[in-house]
Amino acid sequence: MTDQTLHKLVCLKNMPTIFRRMLKHPKNNKILKWSAVIAGGLLLLGGAVYFYFATLTHDDTAKLKVDYVVEAIPFIKEFEKDYLAANKKYAEKIISVKGIVTATEPADTTMNIKMTDTTTGSYLIFAFQDKHMSEAKKLKPGDNTVIKGSCSDGIYSDILGIYFVSFKRSTVENN
Repeated sequence: MTDQTLHKLVCLKNMPTIFRRMLKHPKNNKILKWSAVIAGGLLLLGGAVYFYFATLTHDDTAKLKVDYVVEAIPFIKEFEKDYLAANKKYAEKIISVKGIVTATEPADTTMNIKMTDTTTGSYLIFAFQDKHMSEAKKLKPGDNTVIKGSCSDGIYSDILGIYFVSFKRSTVENN
């Protein structure tokens, strides 16, 4: 195949000619039809999966049954001792944590509340969404409170040398 022939095949102005030649052969026509059917099916399946996840909602954490009731500092210590086992035990569970607020961090669409073990620097961080944002905004460092949330996981930071456990969809149980 010469460079000139290759250029003709690749050139955009010749694309309709190439497709017409392909459609003249019955075997190619059948392959193109099946390819179109498969591509259409995959497109529909992808759209359905996207729609499912885009419209997925979670139950209000305030109304969910608590799986574990814990104190903040012993809970942090459990992750420091063996965070892999603690993650296995607590991940995606609804946990009620009693402790002292050490920091509040407003973010774009959420409010983060921290409970820190001041001896090690390790901490719990609770993310509050719109529905429970007003409860979180009332909290101040030093407040003794109970927060319920879905435990995401605990991670060790090599850079900071501390553990942190994150919670999502949190709500204040008392203030």
